[in-house]
Amino acid sequence: MQLLEPKAGKLIIDGTLGGGGHTEALLDAGATVIGIDRDPNALDAAKARLARFGDRFTARQGDYASHLEPCDGFLLDLGVSSHQLDEATRGFSFQSDGPLDMRMAGEGETAAELIERLDENELADLIYELGEERHSRRIAKLLKETKPQTTFEAVESIKRAVPRKAWGSIHVATRTFQALRIAVNDELGQLKSVLERLPTTLKPGGVAAIISFHSLEDRLVKHAFRDTMEPLTKKPVVARDEETDQNPRARSAKLRAARRHPEGWVRPPELPRGFP
Repeated sequence: MQLLEPKAGKLIIDGTLGGGGHTEALLDAGATVIGIDRDPNALDAAKARLARFGDRFTARQGDYASHLEPCDGFLLDLGVSSHQLDEATRGFSFQSDGPLDMRMAGEGETAAELIERLDENELADLIYELGEERHSRRIAKLLKETKPQTTFEAVESIKRAVPRKAWGSIHVATRTFQALRIAVNDELGQLKSVLERLPTTLKPGGVAAIISFHSLEDRLVKHAFRDTMEPLTKKPVVARDEETDQNPRARSAKLRAARRHPEGWVRPPELPRGFP
């Protein structure tokens, strides 16, 4: 809210509408907001929650990269929403059993189908690159052998693949589930596309604020903001202890923001970093 400075007359796009919490705060401050989400269930819930704001709120279904338009502010809260994690039938969580799905829009290839389609080496590369999982080769081998159809079946295969002493402080399936979810929904492709377009789509003086949850996303955002716009956060803003105590899922969140120059210029990425 501090970085986007919402107020009457400003158009802000919330590219990851989710439950509508961010959009509601922006609307309360007087801004006009376009909320985008792939998930039709999330859109229906948000429209009911935000109906009181009338035509200052518009909901659109789809991916945020396809709905980008000139705006004063742009917000992304990347990754999977708490609602999606808590709904076992969506297949995002390794904490409850459900179909190994992970599709945000409910269409296209599921995680189970992805595992079935890829060969073992392709699957191992995907888990290593998108999940930064050191045991990706062994995990891929077990997943191909067992062909899991549910989240718990996938978790059991991952547990068998990773030595117990290497499980660490986070759940042993975290990185693999992250990699499968990112691949199923082409999350990095969407992020790259919007980062390329933001510097010229934002209105002069417009601000983009992006919350990421793992190093792959954060690295893309950091470099794009540094190379083509004016960063407003020298280091990522992270949740304080009191916030993570109330919401443990915020522990890995990193917020970065950047502004398009008020006169409208965009720093070409091929020029030296200090170019004015």
